[in-house]
Amino acid sequence: MTHPYLDTRLPDGRPGVAALAHRGFARPGGVDSGLENSLTAFQAAVDLGYRYVETDAHGTADGVAVALHDAALDRTTDARGLVAQLPWDVVRRARIGGVEPVPRLEDLLGTWPHLRVNVDVKADSGVAPTAEAIERTGAHDRVCVTSFSAARRRATLARLSRPVATSAGTTEVAGFLAGARLRVPAIARAALRRVDALQVPVEQRGLTVVDARTVAAAHAAGRHVHVWTVNDPATMHRLLDLGVDGIVTDRADLLRDVLTARGLWA
Repeated sequence: MTHPYLDTRLPDGRPGVAALAHRGFARPGGVDSGLENSLTAFQAAVDLGYRYVETDAHGTADGVAVALHDAALDRTTDARGLVAQLPWDVVRRARIGGVEPVPRLEDLLGTWPHLRVNVDVKADSGVAPTAEAIERTGAHDRVCVTSFSAARRRATLARLSRPVATSAGTTEVAGFLAGARLRVPAIARAALRRVDALQVPVEQRGLTVVDARTVAAAHAAGRHVHVWTVNDPATMHRLLDLGVDGIVTDRADLLRDVLTARGLWA
């Protein structure tokens, strides 16, 4: 049975598409506001009608999961230092873009109780705090836990009382692509046996990752395909023509327009 997180059926019963706002919607009008992963950015995605957002998780020195992409505060906030080496009382004073506080993962999960959240656990420091945030909010049915590290993802899952949706790590993706390219379905299926979805870029290091063959191989293995991070309508249309199940974007406004034009906006 498909995990509830991956249920994208439209009100009329047709299959839909998971439209994921990357770190919320921090690019109103196409201009980067610098407010990625802030509650304001997530609210902007919700205001556009998004049911899915993507975020990242790190843990503070005292075990609080925060929604932040980088290991350090330096790039996106007015503060400095590694999150894993700072207590929450210090991190909470940092301001994204100089104006927005760094949110706890629990704040994101708790503020919008029906919002589905894709959580990329970025470091070992985030493993236990991420699991605790999911447990405290009871968000299991609307969370997908992923990480480039399959071991980190599994460590997070081991701390949960109920299943969440999952996506493949780097080594699993490599194994799947080998099976798909060699036309050996057993290898492709085996690589994805522990996950529900394949979340990948269109291409990486000059090599195509998402095409008709890889989408078909993932679907044959019973897995969803989500593609990141896609910001131009032409590529969005091409991927939808290939049959991908989800698109992660910085341009939530443009993806909504594309899905609306295709009758796929929920």
